[in-house]
Amino acid sequence: MDKSVIITSNLTQEINNQIERLSPDSVFLLADTNTYRLCLPLLAKDNNMAAYPIIEIPAGDENKNLNSLSIVWEYLSSHGATRKSLLINIGGGMTTDLGGFAASTFKRGIQYINVPTSLLGAVDAAVGGKTGINFNGLKNEVGVIQSADAVILYPEFFRTLDTKNILSGYAEMLKHALLKSEQEWKDVVSFDFDNINYDLLGELTQRSIAVKEAIVAQDPTEQNIRKALNLGHTFGHAFESFSYTSEQPLLHGYAVAFGMICEIYLSLKKLGFPATILSQLVQLVKENYGIVQYSCKNYDTLYELMTHDKKNDRSGINFTLMGGIGDIRINQHATKEEIFEAFDFLADCLGI
Repeated sequence: MDKSVIITSNLTQEINNQIERLSPDSVFLLADTNTYRLCLPLLAKDNNMAAYPIIEIPAGDENKNLNSLSIVWEYLSSHGATRKSLLINIGGGMTTDLGGFAASTFKRGIQYINVPTSLLGAVDAAVGGKTGINFNGLKNEVGVIQSADAVILYPEFFRTLDTKNILSGYAEMLKHALLKSEQEWKDVVSFDFDNINYDLLGELTQRSIAVKEAIVAQDPTEQNIRKALNLGHTFGHAFESFSYTSEQPLLHGYAVAFGMICEIYLSLKKLGFPATILSQLVQLVKENYGIVQYSCKNYDTLYELMTHDKKNDRSGINFTLMGGIGDIRINQHATKEEIFEAFDFLADCLGI
């Protein structure tokens, strides 16, 4: 797992502390075009930070690809980076995923720090050591598991997010709550998105990260219980990849929210998951996440995308399902007919 996860109210001071601890021979900052414009001015107020070269890549998950990865590698190579250099990834999940992969592979691995600027990045992508890029139309198809040398969380960044991006991150928090306990679920599902309490959001974020950290600590390389963190993602990644062909790509958390409905539905049908909790999830998603664009004509395409999921084994498409809140059942399988039935259920819930 990540060597250090720090929540701070003084971002530049904490970054400087970590640089001093790691003692690199050179430091590089990685940011996408949005983070470059919105977040780096805060860091530039610090004389030390202002002196570090910045690698800028295009924003958007559609740019989490080989072209952007090459930009990072080429910059590091042409600007004298060595095996003792440090890359600081400042941005959302796209930046920390790609930056972590670039650092883990450049010269067979250099140090890196993640500074997530989005809620999704804080509770999901920046923590846990998974890195990678999208490839051949598939989500996170190429990557490695390599822990960051530090993850620095600065909750003030959350105040800059619009509601849509807060909701994207919150879907992962809903997942963690389902994995944790009934009390955690009750606290997370009752959050008021119409009147956001940022102090409460920071507290819930910290608790959500702790859930993920505890799971990753038990199984860093995803041989066993870490598969629990894939709840909602087998369907979710299919919805997300499918949406890239449309004019309205889904944010990752939105795709996971829709995927959770499908996988909790399978959990109800196959393992007796409580219908009342599924109803709460459906209601929350309906009220806040809109709809996902698909029809029965797309079922075979979505199913084909699911067959490429990295978690699959010889038994077929691999799911994490739930017997109830906190009752995690990894390595579950479903027939094609059951998967299509889950597509039907989601479409009926959302009125598609």
